[in-house]
Amino acid sequence: MTARDQTGQKPAIVPSRLKKRADFVAASKGRRFHAGGFTLQSAKRSVAAPDVARIGLTVTKKTGNSVVRNRIRRRLREALRTGAGAATDPSHDYVIVARRELLSANFAALGAGLAAAFQKIHSPRPPRGSRAN
Repeated sequence: MTARDQTGQKPAIVPSRLKKRADFVAASKGRRFHAGGFTLQSAKRSVAAPDVARIGLTVTKKTGNSVVRNRIRRRLREALRTGAGAATDPSHDYVIVARRELLSANFAALGAGLAAAFQKIHSPRPPRGSRAN
């Protein structure tokens, strides 16, 4: 029997957390996608991947005091939980570097922006030196 939440539906797949500095550094050396309120960094994991992706959140002190930083983290975690995290690839590690603009961003736009960033970061790159007209 599968676990269900209070509404009787299956809970969304929630990616696990990155915890070690080496994992954050490895993701920072991979592909990047810059959006309005955040930067998404991604790197393929070198070890065998479990069935969920790992995501780390970075909110620097430059963003604001602890109340502001924690509110931004809570908004990001909830956006990932409510659907944006479903667009992740289980064989990758991700780091989201947040900026202060996330604090006042529309929550639906935040979730859509995260989902679009996850899809964009996995799209194939154009060959180096070619120009798109």
